[in-house]
Amino acid sequence: MAKHRSLSETAGNALNIAVLSVIGLVMLFPFYYMIMISLTSYSEYVTKEFVLFPTHMVADAYQYIFKSKVFVRSLGVTAYVTIAGTLFSLLLTSMMAYALTRGILGQRFYVFLVLFTFVFGAGIIPTYMVVKATHLLDSYWALIIPGAINSFNLIVLRQFFTGIPQELTEAAVIDGANDLQIFSRIVLPLSKPALAAFGLFYAVNNWNMYFSALIYISDPSKWTVQVILRQIVILSQKLDSLSDGQQAALAQNAPPAETIGMAAILIATIPILLLYPFLQKHFAKGVMLGSVKG
Repeated sequence: MAKHRSLSETAGNALNIAVLSVIGLVMLFPFYYMIMISLTSYSEYVTKEFVLFPTHMVADAYQYIFKSKVFVRSLGVTAYVTIAGTLFSLLLTSMMAYALTRGILGQRFYVFLVLFTFVFGAGIIPTYMVVKATHLLDSYWALIIPGAINSFNLIVLRQFFTGIPQELTEAAVIDGANDLQIFSRIVLPLSKPALAAFGLFYAVNNWNMYFSALIYISDPSKWTVQVILRQIVILSQKLDSLSDGQQAALAQNAPPAETIGMAAILIATIPILLLYPFLQKHFAKGVMLGSVKG
């Protein structure tokens, strides 16, 4: 019986590995295809309908992109919005979550307001009118302030804070610590897993920000990389930041728009993917501790 069970478990494990391997390959194939297309030469791209492995790999598309000040500047703008927006969101979210655990006056009403946003949203037009009325149009703050606090992250982080032993905060109060000192010296250091998890959520959201930048920012010099990708991929526009002489020199052998688009997508995707290895050890722990209590 034990031998039969062992054989069935082995077969089940082999089947699981096979199925998961196929699913993994299917999910990774688009990334592989983007890499191959971005490294395909112009002549091979126009002569072949489907390229799985280019005969001669070239980096013309990447050279073309990095010679454009528009794309490089958009990467800088996106990095700034991501870093500043993530830190700002974590600060506001953690401060409000901590305040909602301290039994402040009207705490239930504030929690109700937060939960209310799960059901009813302001909508595009009212939000745009608020951003315009506060003179945030064409500023980076228009990309940071409107979505600074995510209601779900706030509720889960508040639940995480309630799980911190009260004996620690009570001992700090006896020692003469105020709420700000308790928050900065006790609560935040104990909340690193949760802050890392929600920081990753905010960072991914800020890096991939597209619609807000499209409707709030009209100055092309302040566009994020996602808006530039729209210009390249959807509208098939060439990058136009080169000088007239440089554009004339590249016009004859300019890479196809598809290879430029694939290269641009990879360049815009890689930085945010590099965050996961550094936060992976805190990610699952932070989310589980914040959402499961007991």
